[in-house]
Amino acid sequence: MTVLPDDGLSLAAEFPDATHEQWQRLVEGVLRKSGKEVSGAAAEDALSTTLEDGLRARPLYTADDSAPDPGLPGFAPFVRGGRPEGNTLGGWDVRQQHTAADGAAVLADLENGVTSLWLVAGADGIPVSSFDRVLDGVYLDLAPVVLDAGREVEPAARELLRLYQERGVAKEAARGNLGADPLGHEARTGDSGFDFAPVAALAGLCAEEYPGLRALTVDALPYHEAGGSAAQELGSSLATGVAYLRELTEAGLTVQQAAAQLEFRYAATADQFLTIAKLRAARRLWARVTEVCGAPAGQVQHAVTSPVMMSRRDPWVNMLRTTVATLAAGVGGADAVTVLPFDHALGLPDAFARRIARNTSTILVEESHLSRVIDPAGGSWYVERLTDELAHAGWEFFQWIEREGGQAAALRSGRLGQDLAHTWEARSAKLAKRREPVTGVSEFPNLAERLVERAPAPVPPSGGLPRVRRDEAFEALRARSDAHLAATGSRPRIFLAALGPAAAHTARLTFASNLFQAGGIEPVTEGAFEDSGATEVCLCSSDTLYEERAAEVAGELKATGAGHVFLAGRPGQYPDVDAYVFAGCDAVAVLSATLDRMGVS
Repeated sequence: MTVLPDDGLSLAAEFPDATHEQWQRLVEGVLRKSGKEVSGAAAEDALSTTLEDGLRARPLYTADDSAPDPGLPGFAPFVRGGRPEGNTLGGWDVRQQHTAADGAAVLADLENGVTSLWLVAGADGIPVSSFDRVLDGVYLDLAPVVLDAGREVEPAARELLRLYQERGVAKEAARGNLGADPLGHEARTGDSGFDFAPVAALAGLCAEEYPGLRALTVDALPYHEAGGSAAQELGSSLATGVAYLRELTEAGLTVQQAAAQLEFRYAATADQFLTIAKLRAARRLWARVTEVCGAPAGQVQHAVTSPVMMSRRDPWVNMLRTTVATLAAGVGGADAVTVLPFDHALGLPDAFARRIARNTSTILVEESHLSRVIDPAGGSWYVERLTDELAHAGWEFFQWIEREGGQAAALRSGRLGQDLAHTWEARSAKLAKRREPVTGVSEFPNLAERLVERAPAPVPPSGGLPRVRRDEAFEALRARSDAHLAATGSRPRIFLAALGPAAAHTARLTFASNLFQAGGIEPVTEGAFEDSGATEVCLCSSDTLYEERAAEVAGELKATGAGHVFLAGRPGQYPDVDAYVFAGCDAVAVLSATLDRMGVS
């Protein structure tokens, strides 16, 4: 019997070390089979993915992909976490949002896993006069309260402080955030007349008497919801934070006191690696800002699952999106996480949706043990490099805002809005071409689904930056189809003409069916064209059969009344074929034009 040496790596001892160049040569061979003649670094570049902000995700990262030392949790630059213990003592703060005066829902959340409350108050949410009723039965010394009251921040804050006093909550036991965010309010509404003096007074009060309360929120969601990239979100939050530091120090607070009054709110998306890197980069950037100001400090972070990614069609898929986003927020080191209910885009969430939302965090913390390790993504060459690259991109955008005169000036000049709009325009083109798929909407839609109905939610503030959604272009197409169904009793139809055996046509038949359903157009695959009730046709088959039969079949279909003939495949020269649909085509433009021809308004 052979005895293996006890060297700690005995199972790999007989294998020679592979080199980067050997891997590249294997990649070259794979690409060559697909018709791409590239070599060396170009082969690796061919497998790279272009991200927003000029970043690229390469297919392979090694120890040679260096990044700055991330340090240790609780120490500058705070990349690995703002606290030495991270979230290991009990997981992150599970923070549920409430926009309606429903005390029963508040208590149900707190009794079933939620650890803090986010109350959207004022004219756009819960009336300030309802706080006593909404918080009836809530132990305010145990459940932190975070307010979001826009222009009504001062009366909302004073009412919450009154409740603390009335219910005997010691000042040192009060926890949460009064939610003042003048620049965030301006970004949402365009209202630039927000007086900062009451905000500074609240911050001074918290600094002197309420050590567990913060007065201000730096909300980056308005920039994310306007279509901004991760770097734009980071840069805008930094510029806002710097603006608040200036205001607070001018009002008499020290830099250390001022920094302690800020909590930062970021979006967590289903792009898990980008979300992880964004939260880590945000802490590093804020550490740099406070270091320059003379009082290095960590950043308190509240992550919210992205409203932009939430779809109205097939909303059940949102449960999966928010699960991935929550995982990313937890791995990225967020101090508090809000999981928006899967029906968030449809109105007020029901009890089931709120239950799933809060249980998402519970499963990740309690059953997946995600919080047992501090910074679990730390040390990944990809995550460390992406964190570094994103930090540089965010800093560059922050510097641009400062050159514009600061966050307020960039908002009021319209330049910030223009930059966000350009980013969203580029992303919209990817969405329209389905390069960025939206499951259940642009991919694998279900025309037979019954729309989920919810009670209307309070109308959110508007007048400033727009609010965008990934599903908006396809949602508009589906709405046209729904209206046609309601008016005529049937959806617009297209006949899919399959040529040859199943092996030849199945792939493109499936592709075409998926594509047209994304626009609310019902595909018909059985029987003859004349009996389908359709006015348009799409040929589906292999390139070989197209060469043999496409021209003939297209002519026959035109002769029997087809008004428009598509071919599923790359554009070619076939008589009587009017248009081509293929992977990467502008699906929104194709579907919109098709509905126009069908008279679907």
